[in-house]
Amino acid sequence: MINRILIKENLGFKEAKLEISKGLTVFTGLSGAGKSVLFKGILSAFALSDSEAKLVELELDDELNLEEYGIESEEENVFKLLKEKNTKYFINNQSIAKKSLQNLSKSFIKYLSAKENNEFSNEKFLRILDALEIQNNPQFENFLNEFREDFDNYTRFSEELNQILDEEKKIEELKEVASIQIEKIQSINPKIGEYEELLELKKKLSKKDKLDEAWQKASVIFDLEKVVIDALNLSDKDPTFFSECLNELRLISESQKLEDFDFDIEKILDRIENLSFLIKRYESIENALEILEHKKKELEHYENLSFEKKELEKKFEKAKDKIEKSAKILTQTRKNNLEKLQNCLNGYLKNLYMKDAILNLDESKMISSMGKDEISLNINLANLKNLSSGELNRLRLAFIATECKILGQGNGILFLDEIDANLSGKEAMSIAKVLNELSNFYQIFAISHLPQLSSKAHNHFLVEKKGDESFVKKLNQEERIKELARMVSGEKINDEALEFAKTLFKS
Repeated sequence: MINRILIKENLGFKEAKLEISKGLTVFTGLSGAGKSVLFKGILSAFALSDSEAKLVELELDDELNLEEYGIESEEENVFKLLKEKNTKYFINNQSIAKKSLQNLSKSFIKYLSAKENNEFSNEKFLRILDALEIQNNPQFENFLNEFREDFDNYTRFSEELNQILDEEKKIEELKEVASIQIEKIQSINPKIGEYEELLELKKKLSKKDKLDEAWQKASVIFDLEKVVIDALNLSDKDPTFFSECLNELRLISESQKLEDFDFDIEKILDRIENLSFLIKRYESIENALEILEHKKKELEHYENLSFEKKELEKKFEKAKDKIEKSAKILTQTRKNNLEKLQNCLNGYLKNLYMKDAILNLDESKMISSMGKDEISLNINLANLKNLSSGELNRLRLAFIATECKILGQGNGILFLDEIDANLSGKEAMSIAKVLNELSNFYQIFAISHLPQLSSKAHNHFLVEKKGDESFVKKLNQEERIKELARMVSGEKINDEALEFAKTLFKS
């Protein structure tokens, strides 16, 4: 519910501040005073209408699913429009895209204007018919849930079967691609850690020639060993340290010889190249081995595709048969309740001085999670497209009221753009009574031209124009009587108009 409205610099309005309570809110005033400007200003904060306002700020206490749009919800959610060079939208001071705001707003706002005709969706009719059955048979809700689960299975089997049929068309190509990958990885037969070991070995092998040459030159020192020992003995020096040093040197020399380098360098380089190919293609040897196992299973799947297809076709046909039978039960159940729905709707239409509606239930060629039923509606054999905007709006009201009465629920905000325009007094009063009933479920905003509807308002705002500037104010009881009298007699209010206005409140 909207608690507070603030609008700044909206054409003739420099500033408009409104405090709103629940129920029906009505805007009245002379033509051209700015009612529609104000109305569109409010709707613009929800991105449901264009407005020239520089700022619109609305405060709502509804629980909204804002997390889906990346916005943190609060106890009082503030919707804001700011217009400078561009129009920007905010919820709780967090920016939101216009399209996202529209999608959010349509989840809890109904805007009844001549351009809108989205109330009579097939899904809504079927949902109400199912609710009527649940009222008499609570177990029917379990049947509906089971039907939706069966439909999900049917859809899943259908998608999997179509995937297999697509695979069959290009099965040979897919088998060949998988086989090539398997053959390539298996032919190399990689081992985890092997590539790193070979690189280290390659590094050592690259030093072999230099090592051989260096140790060949250094080996001259061993030929001089006896000469040095003799010289040390003649000098009365112990030659042991020198002998030990040369023995250690011999050990080092021997460790660098052929036992460490007994490899075919060409084979090592080829092996490194093959392993490098796998790493470049699959990022690592580990990934290559995982893909090898995956491709083996994939190839096995292709080889067994014919068997899988037969099994899936059995499951699909079984699921299809089950939902077809359940759909027939749904159709019959809904047909049994169609008259109840039609009578309830026509009860409201009668009160709104309209002809009866006729509902027809036909079978669709396609099945959905709601079954195979399609509801068509006409009034006095006239298609919805042939109804006037006034008739269409009254039909919408009747349908919304029917929905609330049968479902016992309804939530959100209802905007009515000149719902009583070009109507008689009794027609306007009939609308007022329906709106009064709906106000138990919805917060309602309406522009009114007739006293009958305005007299039922819980919040009555007068829009006036003084010079070039427009103003809006909430009326008290005495002011409301005068405004209703003005709507009856014009600017010169007479006693008869005042008395009539008072009787409207009493009734």
